[in-house]
Amino acid sequence: MSEDRSWQGNWRVRLYERVRERGYDSLTAFAEARPAVPLYLLAEELGRNDVAGVQVLSALLAEAEQRKQVTRCVRDVLARELSESFPDGWPAVMNEEIRFEAIMALSSWTAHVPDTHEERARQAGDALLATPPPPGWRPLGPDDELLQTLLPDEEA
Repeated sequence: MSEDRSWQGNWRVRLYERVRERGYDSLTAFAEARPAVPLYLLAEELGRNDVAGVQVLSALLAEAEQRKQVTRCVRDVLARELSESFPDGWPAVMNEEIRFEAIMALSSWTAHVPDTHEERARQAGDALLATPPPPGWRPLGPDDELLQTLLPDEEA
C-alpha cells in the first residue's frame, strides 16, 4: 500500500503546480474540463497519494470566493456528489435503500458547503427528496437547469 503524502509539505503549492503542468491556469478550469467527475477522482488525477479530494474542494471554494461564484461552485460539488452516488442518473425507484443513499449523498454535500450556503443546501436537498427529478436525471455540472432552480445565484 502506498503512503499518503497529501498533507506533507505545502499542499496548495503542489496542487497548483499539478494544475499548471496539465495546462490550466486555475483549478476551476481543470475541474470544469471534467464535468461531474467526483472530487476524489480529480485529486487522483492530480496526484494519487499526493492530493486529497478535500484539498481540491477547499481550493475550488477559495477560487469561487475570489470570483464571487460560490453558489455556482456549490452546485458543481453537488453534481459531482450525485455523479459519484448515482452514476447512471437519479434512480427510477426510491425504495428505503436508495432513499438512504440519496440522503447520504446530500448530507455529504451539505457538510462540505461553506457555512454561508448550508441552509440553502439543506433546503435544496430536501426539495430533491420531496419532489424527485425524473429517473435518469444526472446533472453534468453547475449550469444544470434543475440545480439552478434549486440554488439560484445570489452573488453580484
